[in-house]
Amino acid sequence: MKIYTNENNTSTLKLLIAAKLASKKVELQNASFAGPRALPLLEVDDQLTFFSSNAAVQYLFPILDLSTDGQCQQMLEWEATRLQPAVATVLTSKSVPSDLKQALSSLLQTVDDLLSKYKYILGDKLSAVDISVWSTVYPLYYNKELNQLYLSQFVHIKRWVDELAAAKAVQEAVTQWNGSVNGPFGASSALGIPQVSSLVSPVGSPDEAELGVTAEEIEAAKDSWLNGLSKLDEPSKEEKVVLPIEGRRNVLITSALPYVNNVPHLGNIIGCVLSADIFARYCRICGYNTLFVCGTDEYGTATETKALEEGVTPRQICDKYFEIHNAVYRWFDIGFDYFGRTSTDQQTEISQKMFLKLMENGFISKQSVDQLLCEKCDRFLADRFVEGTCPHPGCGYDNARGDQCDKCGKLINAIELIEPRCKVCGHKPTVKPSEQLFIELGQLEPSLRTWISSTEHQWSPPARAVTRAWLRESLRARAVTRDLKWGVPVPIDGFRNKVFYVWFDAPIGYLSITQVATKQYEKWWKPDKQYDVKLYQFMAKDNVPFHAIMFPATCLGINEGHVLVSHLYATEYLNYEEGKFSKSRGVGVFGTDAQETGIPSDVWRFYLASIRPETSDSSFSWTELGTRNNSELLNNLGNFCHRSLSFCANAFKGVVPEIKPTQTDYELMALVNREVAAYVQHMEKGRLREALRHVLSVSRLGNQHMQSEQPWVLLKGSDDDKERGSTAIGVCCQLVALLAALLAPYVPHTARRLREQLNVDRAVLRLQPRNPSLIQYLPVGHKIGKPEPLFAKIEPDLLDRLRAKYAGTQSERANKENGESANQTVAQLESAIAEQGEKVRQLKASTKDKTVWQPEVNKLLELKKQLAAAQAQSNGPSSVASLEKAIADQGDKVRQLKATTKDKSVWQPEVDKLLALKKQLADAQAQTSAPAPTESVASLEKAIAEQGDKVRKLKASTKDKAVWQPEVNVLLDLKKRLAALQISK
Repeated sequence: MKIYTNENNTSTLKLLIAAKLASKKVELQNASFAGPRALPLLEVDDQLTFFSSNAAVQYLFPILDLSTDGQCQQMLEWEATRLQPAVATVLTSKSVPSDLKQALSSLLQTVDDLLSKYKYILGDKLSAVDISVWSTVYPLYYNKELNQLYLSQFVHIKRWVDELAAAKAVQEAVTQWNGSVNGPFGASSALGIPQVSSLVSPVGSPDEAELGVTAEEIEAAKDSWLNGLSKLDEPSKEEKVVLPIEGRRNVLITSALPYVNNVPHLGNIIGCVLSADIFARYCRICGYNTLFVCGTDEYGTATETKALEEGVTPRQICDKYFEIHNAVYRWFDIGFDYFGRTSTDQQTEISQKMFLKLMENGFISKQSVDQLLCEKCDRFLADRFVEGTCPHPGCGYDNARGDQCDKCGKLINAIELIEPRCKVCGHKPTVKPSEQLFIELGQLEPSLRTWISSTEHQWSPPARAVTRAWLRESLRARAVTRDLKWGVPVPIDGFRNKVFYVWFDAPIGYLSITQVATKQYEKWWKPDKQYDVKLYQFMAKDNVPFHAIMFPATCLGINEGHVLVSHLYATEYLNYEEGKFSKSRGVGVFGTDAQETGIPSDVWRFYLASIRPETSDSSFSWTELGTRNNSELLNNLGNFCHRSLSFCANAFKGVVPEIKPTQTDYELMALVNREVAAYVQHMEKGRLREALRHVLSVSRLGNQHMQSEQPWVLLKGSDDDKERGSTAIGVCCQLVALLAALLAPYVPHTARRLREQLNVDRAVLRLQPRNPSLIQYLPVGHKIGKPEPLFAKIEPDLLDRLRAKYAGTQSERANKENGESANQTVAQLESAIAEQGEKVRQLKASTKDKTVWQPEVNKLLELKKQLAAAQAQSNGPSSVASLEKAIADQGDKVRQLKATTKDKSVWQPEVDKLLALKKQLADAQAQTSAPAPTESVASLEKAIAEQGDKVRKLKASTKDKAVWQPEVNVLLDLKKRLAALQISK
């Protein structure tokens, strides 16, 4: 085996340590080849080469304990996308900003915390994670100055580094590496990820200058520069209704339909709509005929559950949250061709038509199935109305839904849940039979497997992994109907009181939304043979079974030529800081929250794309958000664009100068073309995060070129110097135009501003995917617009405030904000009362004329009334209605806790809160029912009769004393009042 590397590359140290520990012999060679390659590169043989250092480490030092495989993958992703970029920036920067120091300290604290619990990072056994992280921190640890600055306080890291350093295999690897802890270090990418590439792509390092460029690359760059503009395809005419065009590449794009029962969080946004939008915008700048559709998924139990919670109809819930989703996506600049919804007549018509055809072809059967019936609610419990313990071996998650387990990701039949409980009332349901219709997936399995094997090579790794996991066992028949009211009605006798299961009709929503948008959905979804239509679908991995198994099986069973997904791009999960995003619990940053931060939507888009969980889970970090904005957007990209255009504006009055390229310029163009080629390659394969790295590499190459050429010096020199200086400025302006095109999918608003500063139309800045390269977008003599900064610095204190603001759950934040608001009002009123009181005292001391000071006294009395009301509000709900609602909410919370655990210490504090609320309610009710001075015996007797009837009904409905005892207390109080009144008379 051979390792190709450049000098002092710490990622090479990873491979050497892994090889030594595994007793595998490797040969170290300096890279002498040309072309787009990532370093280090592990060549196993003629058939197998690794371009990712972490993937190579795993090959050399494989995981033996499969139970830690998921953790290992996640930590390696974390090391590659978070730790290594921060360390690389520190190692290569002359001055390190304070926010980056803070970010690195936070990352190292994570490692130290793990090592405080275990001998190694993942436990008591050495893993690939230890090798990768150790190699990354190695130059920090053994450089005295850096050690003192960054590592001195981390005692567990010190113990771990020293122990590994003492190992013979590690010492031999360090000797063979022969690097220096004082640098300079091997090239790192624009995102600060030293030589980290896609696991399957040969395109990696953006800094390839050490490898040199070939004569062929220089000639190609020269040809593109001189003739590239003429080779661009003519811009396509924008049609109001987009339909497939014969002879064109027709791209149909969908993002998983977001469920309408909640506000989307950042994980939802990057996993689905934002990823699809980035790809759709890329397709448009390449001239592909593109249709991008999405919409809200509105049928099913989640909608009914939310409607019950909010006391409205399912339609009202859908209308409310459709507008919320629509507004969030507009703010994020998601460029749908059409954003629709599934609760439409078109959805009903197409779903019923497809079902009847599936039935006609013999793939629908009837089965009597046992279902869970909540006798208290008097209803069958559809999947999301029931929760319990996951039945799948090795999982045991105790909050699994009746349709799917959020922990292991496997689908569930509600009847299989262990210890099920009704989500509405918390009671344990009983089992009753109900006749349902099923799709016979087993009959469709052979053709489904054949299709998957022919196309899955074009899918993302998470999509393939989930699909293969599903196909390890034979497929079983699955219910397509259920006992609900909110959904597409089943159009056959005996089942008309049922609706389709949402998993069956939701993917059909893509077709119905297309029908609403174009009135001719079959042209896209059942295209004639002369139209080349490719379907690209974006989603998180939990949606893969419905798009890779269920819906394709439905289409194959119908057998009417429906287009099947050719490129299925699923992501892993995006975590929030140290936890997980959760819509149900309100954890994380939601779309509406992002709007309130004051941070532009383009910054959010850029950051989310840069941490897109393409191969394993990744994490959102407020500190990293600031670091990426300040270092990549502001200092790298924004700095280059603003400097280049400002030089043109100041030195040439905004007119693009004549460019006379030298050999050095053509070498730069060749390097840039490598990045553009890599960008296109990654984009075409749905690796959006990887493509973004190459965009920023173009900017970095431009910065390096400007620093090397120093046009501000050349323009003051000889005629030859001035010619060279004007060429440098002209080349940089062309690079800015190229960046405006490459950036457009990621930061569309910034790209629009950049086009305005360049004074060019969007149609000019196109890409030629068959020959991606730098061309002369701006003709000599072109007049640019006014240069302006594109980005602003995000200060650390703002990030600290936002981190604190969005900690906890949404309900906890709301309670905190309400409490702070109420407390602030109380404080303001107390201050106003003190001032007004002093004013009244001074007036009374100065005059006995009541007409002078009485108006001020009235103001004082009004302020005191407002204070009393504010204090009551800050102390919690005081009205009977608000207390009853608070008791109902708290009761639900207690029931859910009791259903999930027998540990009294967990739920007793919540029970205490419930009892306290009931006591407040009893007091409030007693106060409202207290007899007025004129109250009669007859009125009290009537009140006692009504209250007694209320108590009897409550006792008949439940044995829970905590429910009816407060009402008994009210009854007893009424009887006492009656007795007192009778005695007084």
